[in-house]
This record gives sequence, C-alpha cells and structure tokens, in this order.
Amino acid sequence: MHAEQTHISATISPETKRLVEHYLRAQGIKKGALMEAALLHHLQALRESPTDIIIIIIIPPHLRLSRASGEAFLTRLEQPLEPTEAMKALFRYLEINHDDGGD
Repeated sequence: MHAEQTHISATISPETKRLVEHYLRAQGIKKGALMEAALLHHLQALRESPTDIIIIIIIPPHLRLSRASGEAFLTRLEQPLEPTEAMKALFRYLEINHDDGGD
C-alpha cells in the first residue's frame, strides 16, 4: 500500500458492479485493492503493446453483433482467409521484435 493515495471515480454498468461485488465477496479483498491491481495490469498491457504498429483502442469485453454479422464472423472463424502481405509482414515484425524474457 502506498503512503500517499488519491481517490478516483468511475461510472460502471450495473452488471459490472454486480460482478465486482461478487468477486470481492468471494476473494475477501477490498474494492480499492482490486481496482488498483486491475488498472496496473491494464496499463502494463498497454505499455507492452507494440504501439508503433498497432493503434491501441480499448475494446469492450463484449461485442454485440446483428445475426448477419455474427454469422459472417462465425464463417470467418471456421473458414479464415489467407493472410495478406501486410499481415505477414506484421507477424514477421512481431516475431523478430517480441521479447518473451526467455533465453
């Protein structure tokens, strides 16, 4: 715990609040500890993202699709397209520049 602390406020959905409160009761931890850990984890993930290639967009944890869009998405999962040259170049770049910490 840091000696100096500050207060932040956020508006969340009722469902997120329910999930947070359920987790807090199940784990026996304080809301502030969960929020700080979640924020630090998210910020670390953003720092470790290849921002020179990928524009960071915070994507919601769920997406709502129309039936037609959902079916098209499922088709792409089951029958993926061949990667484009740009995708292949991106994957090569990421493979070369990825540091997994192991030697």
